[in-house]
Amino acid sequence: MIFPRSRGGGNAEYHGGCRIVIMLLTGMLGLSSCASPPRFPANVILRDAHNNGYTLAFDSRSETLASGGSEGRIRLWHLPDGMELSGWKAHTDSLQGLVFLDHDRELLSTAYDGTLARWTRDGTLLKRVKTPAPVTSMAANEAADLIVTGHSDGHVRLWRLADLSLMHDLHPHHGKVRAVAYHAATNQFASSGTDGRVYYWRAREEPRPLPSPPTDAQDLAFAPDGTILMGSGWFNLFRWQLDNGALRVLPTPHHGIVKSISFSRDGRTLASIGRQTDSAVYLLDARTGIVLKRFQPHELCGSFVRLSPDGRYLASTSDDASVFIWDLQHPLPERTFFAE
Repeated sequence: MIFPRSRGGGNAEYHGGCRIVIMLLTGMLGLSSCASPPRFPANVILRDAHNNGYTLAFDSRSETLASGGSEGRIRLWHLPDGMELSGWKAHTDSLQGLVFLDHDRELLSTAYDGTLARWTRDGTLLKRVKTPAPVTSMAANEAADLIVTGHSDGHVRLWRLADLSLMHDLHPHHGKVRAVAYHAATNQFASSGTDGRVYYWRAREEPRPLPSPPTDAQDLAFAPDGTILMGSGWFNLFRWQLDNGALRVLPTPHHGIVKSISFSRDGRTLASIGRQTDSAVYLLDARTGIVLKRFQPHELCGSFVRLSPDGRYLASTSDDASVFIWDLQHPLPERTFFAE
């Protein structure tokens, strides 16, 4: 089956095509009229937050959630009530990364328009630089003064955060980079691409391949202690033991692509969101892939999920234009949702 791509400049599947894929796959799987197991409803649902939701970021105190969409807008939301604090047109194409900086007084953003930009919280532009190719993924760490970007041309580029100057340019992939990850405490990097390869390296080293997963790694995340690299793909999680490179494939209940993952602070659990059929949001055991908690699914293909730094909140966004926020300390009663 061929899955449609974006009709614009962005790198995600076109949301209309996503709806068609959901209808086809649910029909094949016989899920169209089946009730799902009980799930926790979102405490806050922000409807029409973006044309399509693409990325999210919590501030360091878990008091503000930033979201970015396919239309290039950034919006800031107060927690726990979801009241909008500010919003502005930041880029000409889909947002691919957001990070809070300077004690949460600033934001760093990047997009498929190929730019990196630094902003105040009210949307005042402080600095913008053009990169050599559309950006598909970003990781950044202020203490390390470092930004890592993956690009549509297969390059991974390292930037000095202080002045957004290019420091290093690597070309590990043949085709688009799907995801990059950085672990500041151990200075470890990782990237995955549409070529099916996953690369791992430390500072001042050349990227070296890890065992290839059975499908492209859509997202990557280092465990908090830096000993494990997790990835996600069709139906499964991928778990690389970094001391020896061993790969384990962990099945999940997702019925399609596991699009985005996010570690808990202790590294024991992993939040995930599905891209096809269920658009489901789960909290999974990071060692086994077993579901620990199920959350209200989105109406269209999921795109991004994040746990807050203090572990209190879980947030997700998708092609249905909404942002869901769960207060894990004050969950609503579970209820049954019908499978999409």
